[in-house]
Amino acid sequence: MSRSVAPLFEPFILNGLELPNRVVMAPMTRSKSPAGIPGPEVAAYYRRRAEAECGLIITEGTTVNSPVATGDPAVPQFWGEEALKGWKRVVEEVHAVGGKIMPQIWHVGMTRNPEKATNPGLPSHGPSGLVAPGKKRSEPMTKQEIKDTIEAFGRAAADARKVGFDGVEVHGAHGYLIDQFFWEGTNQREDEYGGDLVARTRFGVEIVEAIRREAGKDFPLILRFSQWKQQDYTAKLATTPDELAAFLKPLSDAGVDAFHCSQRRFWEPEFEGSDLNLAGWTKKLTGKPSITVGSVSLSGEFIASFGGESSEATGIDELLDRLEKGEFDLVGVGRALLVDPAWAQKVHQGAFDKLMAFNPAALATLS
Repeated sequence: MSRSVAPLFEPFILNGLELPNRVVMAPMTRSKSPAGIPGPEVAAYYRRRAEAECGLIITEGTTVNSPVATGDPAVPQFWGEEALKGWKRVVEEVHAVGGKIMPQIWHVGMTRNPEKATNPGLPSHGPSGLVAPGKKRSEPMTKQEIKDTIEAFGRAAADARKVGFDGVEVHGAHGYLIDQFFWEGTNQREDEYGGDLVARTRFGVEIVEAIRREAGKDFPLILRFSQWKQQDYTAKLATTPDELAAFLKPLSDAGVDAFHCSQRRFWEPEFEGSDLNLAGWTKKLTGKPSITVGSVSLSGEFIASFGGESSEATGIDELLDRLEKGEFDLVGVGRALLVDPAWAQKVHQGAFDKLMAFNPAALATLS
């Protein structure tokens, strides 16, 4: 008898937003928006996932209105008349087939390579000008630059609501700008935006507060965070449950509705002495809904895929067991949905033999 997939297809409500199931398309950079403008093919790409039972789509990272927010001119932006018109088309296409969608708003911070980015003459922004521990590339952000960036996130969320999105996700993970404030390795500030782990949440907290002011308390707000950084896969913001609780509390109190807990492999326990993963601990400590993510239904993790490694399709029994126990509430699916728009539909039908392997060649297309 095959394992029931029913836990993955139960409805869920997030701050008033009714989701038909627990499948979330995880944000994945595609670099298919020339001059930062998402076109009709981007809208069609998201629509295909929505019409094949993906419960919530979180778009690829899309940059806020800062001259140094992006590291790639083909990454979509979330400001300006033409870009917002393009995003409105995306929303309309997804909603036309009954889907739900949120943009992930983003600032790459010090990971930006000025030579390949827009405004190459401007230095990149970061809390201390460090792209990684000990690697200084520019001067620390001024208080005014911090204020302007916080306001840019707030405006982006307001624009998301205005063009019809169902909520917003803030990218606070993977060693990008917000995470550079979180991480001691890149935040050496001695003012109110630096200090201990709790003090270093201030930039993120003020972004959440700005979004609440600009977009309202009833607009669903997800924060994505990670322990690991692209600069250091072994990095940890929190090494114990108590530290994680202290880190999450000010962000939760500021108005985060759900935490998107990025791991490279969802099945790995976060702390010794417990099988709970990062999303499991986050839900337990905050009482807020959590999204797990990391190599769902694939044999290999995603960092290796950028190095050219393929991944075979696998089962999801352990995922279903954890979901049924209530360890987390929603499941982020990345590369499996990138290569196969019908992933959720196939899983719902129990057609596991039809799930597609991931080949890095898929990164070059909008299938």
